Amino acid sequence: MLFLMGTPLPRKLLILLLCALLRVLLFIMLLSSSLASSSSSCPRGCHCSERSGGLTVVQCTARNLDSVPQDLPRDTVALLLSSNLIRHIPSQAFRNLPRLQELDLSRNRIETVDAGAFQGVTDSLRALDLSNNLLQSVPKEAFARLHAKVRLSDNPWHCECALQEVLRELQLDPETVNEVSCHTSSLAGEHAGKPLIQVLDAGVNFCNFHHKTTDVAMFVTMFGWFAMVISYVIYYVRHNQEDARRHLEYLKSLPSSSHISKDFDTISTVL
Repeated sequence: MLFLMGTPLPRKLLILLLCALLRVLLFIMLLSSSLASSSSSCPRGCHCSERSGGLTVVQCTARNLDSVPQDLPRDTVALLLSSNLIRHIPSQAFRNLPRLQELDLSRNRIETVDAGAFQGVTDSLRALDLSNNLLQSVPKEAFARLHAKVRLSDNPWHCECALQEVLRELQLDPETVNEVSCHTSSLAGEHAGKPLIQVLDAGVNFCNFHHKTTDVAMFVTMFGWFAMVISYVIYYVRHNQEDARRHLEYLKSLPSSSHISKDFDTISTVL
């Protein structure tokens, strides 16, 4: 029997004290496990730090990474992957980062971005930097429902209808709008080296040109098929006429008879 100030504690109070002590110990164990898990989830070679509110900033700049790390803390709010060797952003590469707000992929070697690359972070992401890469084109679906300001400057863009449609799906960072330039163009090399926004503001519509080109191609194809059909019909008629003439000459070379005369009259009527 325990005593407090010389007075024995009631059994019920003793049980309540023991339960409270167990709850405190359980809370400390869970907290320790959570902190250990959070620290161990930082990618190898990267540096993880906390912002106010317990959110994590993952710094992986210039670490010679060739792909997006997979073992990232779920509470990552900023992921800095600039100056690495990444070439491809696969679908759902950041799906386990529901709080991600800033994503820096600048100064890599990115050539392709999958249509679903940013699925899972379209609502949370506020800043996306894809500048200074090797992008020539990206699917417009990659930026669907994305609310972030996007940097696309200093990439070797191929200006065409697909890129024009991409610009409709995203919010370009105002500071870099004039740095999105046409390295090549679908208009026979015209506009190369010029900022894409200036080209569009001048009234150029790559999609209209694309539709016109498609219409011309369809017209040429239809004309080709029509010419083939006419040629076949002419060949078929001439070939049958030649067969009929050869048959007529053969009948003429045969001895005269009533049967041959009938055949001759019939063929002559047909011709």
